[in-house]
This record gives sequence, structure tokens and C-alpha cells, in this order.
Amino acid sequence: MSRIEELVERLCPDGVKFESVDMLAEVGTGNSDRKDAVEGGPYPFYVRSQKPIAIDTYQFDDVSIIIPGEGGIGDIFHITHGKYALHQRAYRIHFTSADIDTQFAYYYFSSHFKSFIMSRAVSATVTSIRKPMILKFQIPLPPLVVQHEIVKILDTFTDLEAELEAELEAELEARRAQYEYYRDQLLSFNETPPQIRWVTLNDTGIFYSGLTGKTKSDFDRGESLFIPYMNVFQNPTTDLTDTRHVSIGPDERQNRVQHGDILFTLSSENLNECATSSVIRGQPEANLFLNSFCFGLRPSHTDGLDLPYLSHVFRSRAFRKEIPKAAAGVTRFNVSRTRFGKLMIPIPPLDRQRAIGRTLDSFDTLVNGLTSGLPAELNARRQQYEYYRDKLLTFKELKS
Repeated sequence: MSRIEELVERLCPDGVKFESVDMLAEVGTGNSDRKDAVEGGPYPFYVRSQKPIAIDTYQFDDVSIIIPGEGGIGDIFHITHGKYALHQRAYRIHFTSADIDTQFAYYYFSSHFKSFIMSRAVSATVTSIRKPMILKFQIPLPPLVVQHEIVKILDTFTDLEAELEAELEAELEARRAQYEYYRDQLLSFNETPPQIRWVTLNDTGIFYSGLTGKTKSDFDRGESLFIPYMNVFQNPTTDLTDTRHVSIGPDERQNRVQHGDILFTLSSENLNECATSSVIRGQPEANLFLNSFCFGLRPSHTDGLDLPYLSHVFRSRAFRKEIPKAAAGVTRFNVSRTRFGKLMIPIPPLDRQRAIGRTLDSFDTLVNGLTSGLPAELNARRQQYEYYRDKLLTFKELKS
């Protein structure tokens, strides 16, 4: 029997009390925006991303859990120790009860919050949460000595895991840099017509919009599916298993997503994230639609275009440098489809497109494939860590 099992058996054999967050903590948002960030500032600024940025002023000085209010729900958690600033759409959970260790709560949130919140999420343009949802989250309250022992084990496990992951991430990053180098070399053309044609995106196909005017009641119902924003942003090839149900009206069916379509993000707080592309390589099994923060391009494949080739072109450094010509904004950037359609891409002969596409697909699979190589090993380590973490943080509830 482990040390944790011995403590639980001795101190709470009949189970532990569960309490909602509203009885244990203060919950609120910050009042800063990304435009307030200062590069090299002395204080961490928690926004809605895996890594905090910097700022020259702070709003809070405490130990709290930070989670995003939209984007990365259930996948992004921070714990603060000291002074920091907070984005206006990120939440701070500051525990005031003496019955809970904040580090224990942090691990419990990391383990159980996603499954809880996703069933209650507002699914409109992006998945988002509101304060009342957080307040209803139930946390177990084993004796503090049990909490401290679990924290000690998970801290040690986390440090070891972080060290191993850092080594794998460094090697993976080096391979990705190598892939990007060869991709950009293969997609740099100095030839003149007719060897290489330069065409506008308007000449390659037809643009269409994502869903608009949807409300919460339209989601998680109906036979149609929609692709969330983060699916497009994160995946060069769209993950068709990461979709959600949506109710579609007769007038909206013309914008159905099809095999071979190239999807783009329409809007972002970061200019570099605008017009990030994702490709539909598989055949959708159901009516499939885009969210309103994205748009699609349906290439004319009868006009000598190879889909794998195009998928790499749109993520190449040369094409990404053109995005500022098509996107504008201050605190949020939006892509003008009129200007975007005027951007140009190189079109070599079809056999050369196919050769480039096959080469880069193979390289991309070696670097980024989740079923082989470094990504698979990294994923296996994370799953192993999550298994033991979740096992330590599973408690029988005390019956009243």
C-alpha cells in the first residue's frame, strides 16, 4: 500500500467532502488587453495562451490559478506566485479557504476541469466559459496532509516530466526548423514563365464564408457538424474528429465544407495568426461547416493544382510574409478577403507540384506525425503522466 493510500485509509476511509469553487475561492477576470503588453516587462501578463507575456505594471500579488475564458479551455492552466497582470478574458481563481492547498487545486483543475466544463461550454464562434460555470466546479477536500503529500509527489513527477519533455521538445523543434528550411527552399522559385506561373488566389478557386448569426441554442444539436477555430489554427490537415454538432438552415447549405477545401483563420488578436491554413484531406462523412472566425477556399482541381502542394505553400514563410497586405487592425486583426484574393502564389507544372507535395508530406509526417517518431514519444510520456496524476486525484465522495 502506498503512502497516499495509507493516509486516505486512515484519515478518510468513508470518502471525502466535495465543495464547489464558490465556497472556496474568489473568481474574477483582469482588466488588461494584449495592447498593454511590454516586451521585456518585469511582470508576467497572463493572456489566453500557454505562455504568459510581459508587462510593466501588475494588478494582483497572490497565489492563484489562471485559466482562459475562451480558447484552450481545459488545456491551459497557470499558477501564480507573486505579482502579475491578467487579461480581461482570463479568469483568476484565488482560494480563500484554509481547507485547500492552491497547488493541490491546480493539479485537480488540470485533471478534471476539462471534462466538467466542455459539457457546459458556450459554443458560438469560439468555445468560451463564464464565471458561474467555474463557481459550480466541485473540488474534493481530503485532509491537508493528504493534499500536501499528493502535491509533493506530483511536483516531483512534474519536474522530471518537464525535464524529459524539454529534451524531446528541443529535438522536435530542431527537426521542425529543418523541415521548414527544406520546405521554403523547395517552394522558392526563380524560374520565369512558362516554367512557373504566378496566379492570384482568386484565380485558383472560390472563397466562401463560415457560419454567422448562430446562437448557443444552435449548437450541440442537428445532424450537421462545424469545425472550431482552434482546429483550423492548430492543424495543417483538419482533424475531422474534432468537430461539434450544429443546426443548419436551408440557406446556409451552400457553404458546406468539402474534400480538398483549404480553410483559413479570419481573425485574431495576433497578426501572425491571421490566415493560418488547414486543409480538408479526407472526405467528410456529414454536412460540415466552418465557424464565423474562418473562411474557406475551394480550389479548381481541374486547373492543374495539386492539393498537397498547395497545403505547404500556404504555410510557407514566403506566403506568410504576404499576410500583412491582406489583414489590418489594432487590438484585433481581420483578413480582408478582397485583398487576400489578390495575393499571388507560384504554380509550377503539375508533375513538379506532386513531387514537392509528396516530399514535404513525408517530411511533415516524420516531424509532426502523432503515430510515429518524436511526437508519438512525447504524447506517450504526457499520457503516462496524466494517468498517474488522475489516479492520485480520484476520490470517493463522502455520503452525507
